[in-house]
Parts: sequence; structure tokens; C-alpha cells
Amino acid sequence: MLKLDILAFGAHPDDVEISCSGTLMKHVSAGYKVGVVDLTRGELGTRGSVEIRNEECKVASAIMGIHARENLDLADGFFEINEASKMKVIQTIRKYRPDIILANSIDDRHPDHGRAAKLVAESAFLAGLRKIHSKDEAGVEQEAWRPRSVYHYVQDWQLKPDFIVDITGFMDKRMEALLVYKSQFYDPNSKEPETPISSQAFLNMIIYRSHEMGRIIGTEHGEAFKMHRPHGVRHLMDLL
Repeated sequence: MLKLDILAFGAHPDDVEISCSGTLMKHVSAGYKVGVVDLTRGELGTRGSVEIRNEECKVASAIMGIHARENLDLADGFFEINEASKMKVIQTIRKYRPDIILANSIDDRHPDHGRAAKLVAESAFLAGLRKIHSKDEAGVEQEAWRPRSVYHYVQDWQLKPDFIVDITGFMDKRMEALLVYKSQFYDPNSKEPETPISSQAFLNMIIYRSHEMGRIIGTEHGEAFKMHRPHGVRHLMDLL
């Protein structure tokens, strides 16, 4: 069974690429095991199709160099924070046993994002309760597992970050992974309807924001994260 150091959840394919792929690739390059779980197929997206996005997702995953990726096939736009959804997330957390979970933004333009953030955070806690029973794909009882931390990447809305990860040196590859989703982002030749993320201005925002986050911490590029609970450090020097 593959144990991951970091497991990133996204409500839709491309959420992770847009918001925290630089962080994931930086940790992959440092030798950490990293995986991604998409909650839905993004089937309600205005542009593209499930089939197209599935193929784009495979290519983006290869670019990021992650060690695992799967989809929980929850209903885009309609998944709920209920027992059935939580059990799917719990099974996945217990399967990969990550030390750190990354999840959608706590508050954002798309209602799926905030709901996914709450679903994943609650499931991460419940996954550590031994009296909640779950089985893996082979029908074997899973052991309880709770990650050490759950962090939420900042997405569309500009939220004040609790911490920023320096992704200098990974911005070009981050944009390469993002732009694989040609069905969703700016394409001057596309005949499909425009959306809030299909303009050149949106891509510019991604780049400008990474520079802004980097400037705050004294680097070239950065990715922003929020957290529900304080993060402990052993020494003040660890914060540098």
C-alpha cells in the first residue's frame, strides 16, 4: 500500500493545478510522496466534457510527477456533506495515510469549494476514529488514520494567508500543468462560451498573485494557504 506524505483534494479536476501545484511539485522534487484526489469529474463545467477533462487530468498529473491520483465521482455541484460522502473521503485518507492534507479554499466564489473544504476537514478528523469502520477496495478492514495537519489553499477570492510556500523555480512548470486544461482556460480559437476562468486576465491573475505572495515573504513566487487551527513549531527559527 502506497503511503503518501501529502494528499491534496480538489472539488474539481484543475483546482489543485490552479492553486497549489507549485507546492506539490516542490515537495515531489524533494523526495516526498504526493497524491491528488478529485472529488468530482467537473461534469457541470460550461466548457469541455468529462472525457476531455479526464485526459487533461492525466497529462497534468504526469507533468506534476505525483505518485497517485484518483476521482471519488461525487456529483459536481450537488455533493453534500453527509455520511456517504464522508465515508468516501475517510476510505481514501485511510488508504493513503497522508501526514498532510491540502484542501479547497475555506471560502470562495464557487460554492463547491467551501463545501469541499468542510467535507475534507471533517472527514480527516473522523478518519482517526477507530469506531468508524471502513474497508478498502479488496474488502479488508482499514485502520484508523488522522493526518497531522489540514491546510486550505487559497483560490479565486483573495483571502489573507496564514502562511505562504515559496515556489520559486516551479512557476513555469506550474503554468505548464495548468495550461494542459485547454478546455477550461484561455484559448483564442475556442468557440465555447466564456467563463470566469477562460480569459487571459485570469491567467495573468495567477501569475501576478504568485509574484505578490512571493514578495510578501521575500521570494519571487509563492502560494497562499489558510488553516483552521494554529500550527505548532519547535523553535522560532523554524518560521524563517
